Amino acid sequence: MLDSVATDPAPADQADADKSLLIVDDDRPFLTRLARAMEARGYQVTTAETVEEGHAAIQRDPPRFAVIDLRLAGGNGLDVLSNLRRVRADARGVILTGYGNIATAVTAVKLGAFDYLAKPVDADEIDAALNCATETRAAPPENPMSADRVRWEHIQRVFELCGRNVSETARRLAMHRRTLQRILAKRAPR
Repeated sequence: MLDSVATDPAPADQADADKSLLIVDDDRPFLTRLARAMEARGYQVTTAETVEEGHAAIQRDPPRFAVIDLRLAGGNGLDVLSNLRRVRADARGVILTGYGNIATAVTAVKLGAFDYLAKPVDADEIDAALNCATETRAAPPENPMSADRVRWEHIQRVFELCGRNVSETARRLAMHRRTLQRILAKRAPR
């Protein structure tokens, strides 16, 4: 009789009460601060610093929520997210990165990430992203940025991060230097 009770699926209200959280980040000070902040918000936190540790934590006890850094020692955080979604389909994952780009964001969402946040990020933003139901997400903007505008803004961001060095920016974007100069000389697209 006890075995049949233990194997029954949890009712929806019990699943909502599950606040197990896995945080995977190789920046130990950030990991420690975030774990404390999330515990203060009522989560039962497990931490990992590598892809392997993240996979092991998922196998031991698949969490309801996960906050995973994109670039980790020994691999890619998207692998951890994919594994989590395979083991626990109702898990909600958020990808963190200091190296945001559109292709990675799209991949993260396809793998089941509920949000994709750029570092630096605080615990309130993460908590809001983890608890944001798909039905309550904001409506799409009336006038969204065009693909050309998104591309232009990404180029501008990389240009600023490279100290406004055209050659370095062109190298990092895998773009011809003159092409980049022409883009930088134009006004922002609408």
